[in-house]
Amino acid sequence: MSMPRITAAICTYNRYDLLPRAIESLTRQNLATADFEIIVVDNSPDHARSQEIALDYGGIENLRWWSEKTPGLSNARNVATRLAAAPLIAFMDDDAAAAPGWLAAVMSAFAEFGDAAQIVGGRVDPLWAAPQPGWLSGNLLGYVSVVDWGGSARFAAKTEWVAGTNVAFRVAALEAVGGFSVHLGRSRGGQALLSNDENDVIERMVANGGRLVYAPAAIVEHLVPSERLTQAWFRRRVAWQAVSDYLQDSGRMFELAPQYWKGVTEFYARLPPKYRTPRGFHIEQDDPEMFRMQIAALYNFTVALLSGFQDLDGD
Repeated sequence: MSMPRITAAICTYNRYDLLPRAIESLTRQNLATADFEIIVVDNSPDHARSQEIALDYGGIENLRWWSEKTPGLSNARNVATRLAAAPLIAFMDDDAAAAPGWLAAVMSAFAEFGDAAQIVGGRVDPLWAAPQPGWLSGNLLGYVSVVDWGGSARFAAKTEWVAGTNVAFRVAALEAVGGFSVHLGRSRGGQALLSNDENDVIERMVANGGRLVYAPAAIVEHLVPSERLTQAWFRRRVAWQAVSDYLQDSGRMFELAPQYWKGVTEFYARLPPKYRTPRGFHIEQDDPEMFRMQIAALYNFTVALLSGFQDLDGD
């Protein structure tokens, strides 16, 4: 049997209701079955049920199912990387659906940009479970993994990032930097929204000489569930983003804490005096610009809090 050219990996946790759509989208790729494999790493706690669910996909000849007992998305991604038989691995979330040309576009980008291209990320379109709220402006959609930098395939600019639901790696290069950090990324349920596992590994690969390619033709749709379309969820998401960023580069964030505190005071200045307290971080905002400022201030406050409020007045 010939080696597949690319591995498509889905890491899942207790979302058997969403998983079928993701797997089905991979079975509809416009590649020969022999050219790619599908690996599902199931992190769900009920391993007996996991094995039962795996039987539902027994008819997909190029799919392998792995029940993983050690929790955590980063660990699951590392497991998928070790299992991969192909030299390229593309990750997609269990609540996403790949366009038929997704894997072909990923492989094309690696081929076009040569050995220097060690990471390829693509476009992520939202699959709205409910209408987009009026207070949710386009510059906040990154918090729900929407990615669209436009243009044509290229080495990504420093300001351009990619999402974990549509990112691919050269397996050898990923393994050379030790894979994903198990200290970052989601673990078990949605109580903690720790992230940055893909950002961290990309930074390490770039420091090791690799480059990130943005390939807009590599498209997946990603579910934005209704429970994420609330201001309360966004406030949780941005606070955990601050924690994730601080864990990833605590030295730099510690030094910049006074600048982040300035963003808090600027937001407070826009509020009525009675809301210039921690309560101001949680007041519902109808105006999209005020909501953007609110969650930016909450991010800044979290960074300042994590730093111990050192020298916030510049003294």
